Amino acid sequence: MPGLKPSLLRWIAPLFLLFGLLTDPLAAQDTPPETPPAPAERTFDQKIDDAFAPYTDAISKVVFFTVWKGEVAGAKLEVPFVLLWLAGAAVFLTLYFRFINLRAFGLALRTVRGKYSRADDPGEITHFQALSAAVSGTVGLGNIAGVAIAISMGGPGAAFWMVVMGLCGMTTKFAECTLGVKYRHIDKDGKVHGGGMLYLTRGFAERGMGPLGKTLAVFFGICCVGASFGGGNMYQINQAASQLVNVTGGPETWLGENRWIIGLGVAIFVGLVIIGGITRIGGLTAKLVPAMTVLYLLGCFVVLGTHADKILPTFGLILSKAFTGEAAAGGLVGTLLMGVRRAAFSNEAGIGSAPIAHAAAKTRYAASEGLVALLEPFVDTVIICTMTALVVIVTGDYMHRGDDGITITSDSFASVVPWFAYVLSAAVVLFALSTLITWSYYGLQAWKFLFGKSTKADVSFKLLFCVVIVIGAAMSPGKVIDFSDAMLFSMAFANLIGVYTLLPVVKRELMMFYAFTKRVDGGESIEVADAHVRSSFPAEEHHHHHHAD
Repeated sequence: MPGLKPSLLRWIAPLFLLFGLLTDPLAAQDTPPETPPAPAERTFDQKIDDAFAPYTDAISKVVFFTVWKGEVAGAKLEVPFVLLWLAGAAVFLTLYFRFINLRAFGLALRTVRGKYSRADDPGEITHFQALSAAVSGTVGLGNIAGVAIAISMGGPGAAFWMVVMGLCGMTTKFAECTLGVKYRHIDKDGKVHGGGMLYLTRGFAERGMGPLGKTLAVFFGICCVGASFGGGNMYQINQAASQLVNVTGGPETWLGENRWIIGLGVAIFVGLVIIGGITRIGGLTAKLVPAMTVLYLLGCFVVLGTHADKILPTFGLILSKAFTGEAAAGGLVGTLLMGVRRAAFSNEAGIGSAPIAHAAAKTRYAASEGLVALLEPFVDTVIICTMTALVVIVTGDYMHRGDDGITITSDSFASVVPWFAYVLSAAVVLFALSTLITWSYYGLQAWKFLFGKSTKADVSFKLLFCVVIVIGAAMSPGKVIDFSDAMLFSMAFANLIGVYTLLPVVKRELMMFYAFTKRVDGGESIEVADAHVRSSFPAEEHHHHHHAD
């Protein structure tokens, strides 16, 4: 599909700025003029923060629009629509597919091992590489810092709801990644283009809803570019910079006041990597992610080992607080919302980001990669987040309300083994790098969808991405977290409309893959089984979209 014409570009950019200005024109004027404090010299970091804060604030106001305001146990509470939208989808899909997240777990593991695929299947990377690329996009600071934020704000019960969301999110992930492969486009060089933009355009066109699909796809693409700058970039570098500053002597040091320097260093490194493309990314993340995850989990085991007597009471605490919640945190609803928000940020189920990575998998069956993808929230939210939650609660560090998420987790590690703060720093920097790199690919795919596949488009995105790294390092954490959540969650609006509309396709793909795996498990060769299944499932009327456009 051709990109948008440059003429469109001319009005999209001003629209965005206008949108930012319109949503919040009055807030600037209605604050009473305060007595100006003695003008301290603003650091470069603060100047950057001042420049971008109004935009990030306006965007998060729009995305997190409230559907319900009220008081629970004396605490004021707002329920943003987008959280209901994500949680509702996860629960609905889990019921619709009759708990496929649990039933197909074994089948998913066999698929990752490559039992049902061959080296010459269409695609760029293996099932395992696609899973590790996607996991590297999601296993990151959402798991280390995000969990700590959730628990410090929503109490220990938030951990329970994160896990519940993780389990239900597995089904959302299955559905969106199946569509990612189903509607991918493999160009003549063998490069794969996939993701929400494509199933919204192609899937809807098949159903005679082309213009709607195109509109949703453009909206999704813009949000995806924004998310690659927010959650995939600014949030990562921001929390990584916090941790580095932490370990090197705290915010008062020279580095603490010039965090943009850290951003610059990382920007240069990332710039060198992302000019390599996805095959390089796949190779790098396939090595980095398992190593980091093991390193991090080992750290967790050591901390839990020293507090072994508290582990069972901690589970008890999590479960009891999950249903009672503290009045201070807005009770149950506050806990629930915090758990859902951080889980969604952590595993991205329903956001539509992962299908972009999973689309590149070598397979003949779309549902095979969908099943592989459902392992991702399990690793991410069920295993890694639970470990973090236990660590933060066992050591009692979740009581530090005001801190950065990462600082809380770091303190927990350091309380057991002082030099663990450095191990965590290494893990954090690696997690942040792998997430930055994976998300730069997501953003790039959306950017190319919007602006065409020219080299100029390619380079301009990558340069912009590197500039954002510097901005993200310098800005204050609160602003960055709000903006990151907002841009990331904004993708879910269009994405889930796409998933709901195309559910029959997902169901059909799943039936085909089930039929295929039954034959292979029964001893047939992949060729024979494939031929059988293809003949028993009549081709759809619109089969042309599998070939080059």
